[in-house]
This record gives sequence, C-alpha cells and structure tokens, in this order.
Amino acid sequence: MGTVETTEAVVAEFAGGGGEVELQALCKSFEDVVAVDSIDLDIVPGEFFSLLGPSGCGKTTTLRMIAGFERPTSGEIMLDGVSLAAVPPDRRNVNTVFQSYALFPHLDVLDNVAFGMRYQKVAKAERRRRAMEALELVELAALSARRPNQLSGGQQQRVALARALVLRPSVLLLDEPLGALDAKIRRQLRIELKALQEEVGTTFIFVTHDQEEALSMSDRIAVMSEGRVDQVGTPREVYEDPATLFVADFLGVANVMEVEARGGDNGSCAVSVGEFTLRCGCGDLSTRGAASVVVRPERLEVMSSDDGRENCLPGMIDRTVFVGSNLQVMIRLATGALLQASIPNDGVDLASHEQGRPVTVHVPPEALRVLPRTSKIDR
Repeated sequence: MGTVETTEAVVAEFAGGGGEVELQALCKSFEDVVAVDSIDLDIVPGEFFSLLGPSGCGKTTTLRMIAGFERPTSGEIMLDGVSLAAVPPDRRNVNTVFQSYALFPHLDVLDNVAFGMRYQKVAKAERRRRAMEALELVELAALSARRPNQLSGGQQQRVALARALVLRPSVLLLDEPLGALDAKIRRQLRIELKALQEEVGTTFIFVTHDQEEALSMSDRIAVMSEGRVDQVGTPREVYEDPATLFVADFLGVANVMEVEARGGDNGSCAVSVGEFTLRCGCGDLSTRGAASVVVRPERLEVMSSDDGRENCLPGMIDRTVFVGSNLQVMIRLATGALLQASIPNDGVDLASHEQGRPVTVHVPPEALRVLPRTSKIDR
C-alpha cells in the first residue's frame, strides 16, 4: 500500500489536498456526564493527527462530532474556515473508517468500494474506473472480484480505506481502524497507512488508545484525559517532554519519583530523593518544595558499582524480564522506590542482572524532568 507499484497517475488522481479542521471550545455532555470539556485544536491541512487517550477520555466522541454523528453541546467545528454547525453528515467533506469495516458481504470488492458514489450520482463507468484506481492505491486491484469473506482482516481494512478515499474527502476520520487486527499485521499496516497518507495528502484524524500506533504514524498527537487535552505536540515532544504526569505515564513506561525540589541555576534543578541529591536538566526547573521527577527506562544506566559520577543511586535488582530485543530490569532503590531500566539485548550477560545483585543506577541530568506535584497521573 503506497509503494512503488502504485502509479504516479493514480496518486495524482487522489491528491486533492487536505482540509484544515479547527475545534473551538468544543463541548459535549450526555445528561450529567461531560464527555468533551472545552477543547481547542487546530489541525493543519495534510496532517496526520492523532487523538490518543484511554477509554472514556472523549476522543471518539470528538471524532463523531467532526463527522456530524453527534451534535456539540457548545463550541464550534470549522472545516477550511467554514462552520459545520448546520451541515448534515452526508454533506460534510469528510469520511470515516471504523474499527468494524462494515463491508457488504453480498457485493464484491469493487462494488463495495464504488457503492458510496451511487449517492453522488456518478455514472456507472466512472464509478468503476475510480473504484479500480482506489483499489490500485491500496494494492488490491487484483482482488477486485472477491467477496469480503475471501479476504484477510488486513485486506478488508484496505478495502474500507479505498471505499473512504474514493469519495475524495478533504478529511479522513479513522476510529481505531487497526484494533481488530493481530499484532504483526497492525505493525505492517501502520507503516503502509502512513505512507498512503503522505502520498495522497488528505488530512487524517486518527483515534487510538495504542501509544505505539500514535507515536509511529502521527505528525502531531493530542493526548486526552477526562474530556480534556493534556498536551499537543509531535511524537517526540509528548514522549520526551511530557507536560503532565498523566502524559508521561500514558505514553510508554515512566519512572516517577517523589522528591523535594531545591531549585538551582545554570539550567538545572537540585532535588532530594531521600538522603540522595540528583540534578535535573529539564522540566519546571524553578519548582521549589514537593515535586515529581520523571525519567524513561531507556535513559537509565545500570552499573555494577559507583564510578564516582554524579546522579547515581544505589539499589538492588528486584527482577529481570527478558522481552527479546531488550531486558527490563526492575531495581529497588535504597529509598524504597522501584525503577525500571531498559537494556538493549546486545549479547548482555543475563547473570550480571540476576535477582538480588547490588547495582548503581546512573540517571543523566538531561533525562530527568521536573514536574510540579500538582501535575497528577490521575485527575
């Protein structure tokens, strides 16, 4: 999908430019439950934008309001500068791909893709031509005569994408479209889906609770919690520079330690972890008093002894988990805190990380981020 086999002419046929979506103080309540709580977002044309968060955070409700399936309680949805308030779903230049592909079992692949064009009063010959081009775009032209039950899950997902793209939407909404697939196919289709989006230039708004999906495909991510947006940024920004403990904890594994911040100068902040002092190089460096610090497992260095470097904490290996490409080493610090370190599997000796072995953990200052204690993991 989206590889060199796809002709330039087909890609050019679908490349119509993406739409700009603006959400202004958007709210949605269901009786006494606030599902979406005054969110503001500006999604630029041609962007792959993800709404990421746990179940119940409001991401799917937001998507449904953009599609027109739900009416906002208040706020505004703009598409290319035009309000969608009075525009019914079938008149909006957006299309949606759901987790359930909802293909018609009695129609072949070609007719499934062409079906929506009947309501646009497209001539039959033109419908078939455009449907075949859409199938070529997702590399399924050779299977156009098959029925959906003759396709794999990944192939059905591609048919659903072709059916959505053939209508030339300026915005494509994707509600966890990979959720029903097994892990290997999901990894493959993540790459293909991003390549397809880059080729056609359509604005994609992607809803997922899977942080790996969001990080691997998105240009930007909005991390949502309890109907609100905690942070918007590129995948690297939200992962490496989380604005809140919720974002740090939801995106990957985060080692969180409760500390006493003493402030500092020269771009750093000194914090006390029990009787030990660490220097932090990022985050809210002006914080004083009770605070939290966050560091990712891959930034920790596990040493057999203290070599005199700063920012070291003594501990003992609590357990080690082998996951193939790396070792997950759980370390119980002298303060009682439990840290997780990720060590690449480059032939490392497992015996050197056996349970009960005393170690020293080096925490690079530039990897240690200060967050105020008011930034909670759970609101």
